[in-house]
Amino acid sequence: LDDIRGLSEETTTGVHRLYQMHERGELKVPAINVNDSVTKSKFDNLYGCRESLADGIKRATDIMVAGKVVVVAGYGDVGKGCAHSMQRYGARVLITEIDPINALQAAMEGFEVTTMEEAAPRADIFCTATGNVDVITVDHMRAMKDRAIVCNIGHFDSEIQVAGLKNFKWHNVKPQVDEVEFNDGKRIILLSEGRLVNLGNATGHPSFVMSASFTNQTLAQIELWTKQGEYPVGVYTLPKHL
Repeated sequence: LDDIRGLSEETTTGVHRLYQMHERGELKVPAINVNDSVTKSKFDNLYGCRESLADGIKRATDIMVAGKVVVVAGYGDVGKGCAHSMQRYGARVLITEIDPINALQAAMEGFEVTTMEEAAPRADIFCTATGNVDVITVDHMRAMKDRAIVCNIGHFDSEIQVAGLKNFKWHNVKPQVDEVEFNDGKRIILLSEGRLVNLGNATGHPSFVMSASFTNQTLAQIELWTKQGEYPVGVYTLPKHL
């Protein structure tokens, strides 16, 4: 690590990990939190997901979203983009959210805020966008409608309890689209094995919105390289003038 001047982190979950590492004394180099730059989180996370979620679901299933009930777990920047996307396609959108402020925002936008336990039997499509773990459990999936679509756009494959599905029958429909059949014959359609649906079933965000995020990354790297010594070990946000 002696030759490393610093690092920059792109994702919400990655930034959370950096703050946790710093609190535990495990962070050894200065880090710039690129995710919380306004020109990243309010564009990439919000507008990028607003387009790429629908792209992934449509490519995977060819489902008509209009008239469906869609659950979006999490109402941060990513969840907001997903919820608005599904709403504009004509879906009735339910939100699950543990943060009371974000939950109130969802309610003020006209979404029904509920719990996953209550939403599981009602919805046709489920999308996690929390960065947390076990947001959709095996019990939730067993309570869903036959052939409910389950996907994740948050982070990693831990938001959906995919590991708990391994003992059930899997039927591969096509690449990155699987039907998981429970013992009672009910099935769910799992996209990208619980990994990021917009990358596994589509090609991610449009390049234009990603260019803004990567510009932030480049500016962060230049800042760390040219101002060595001005950033002691810690996590910093990108200076607003950049």
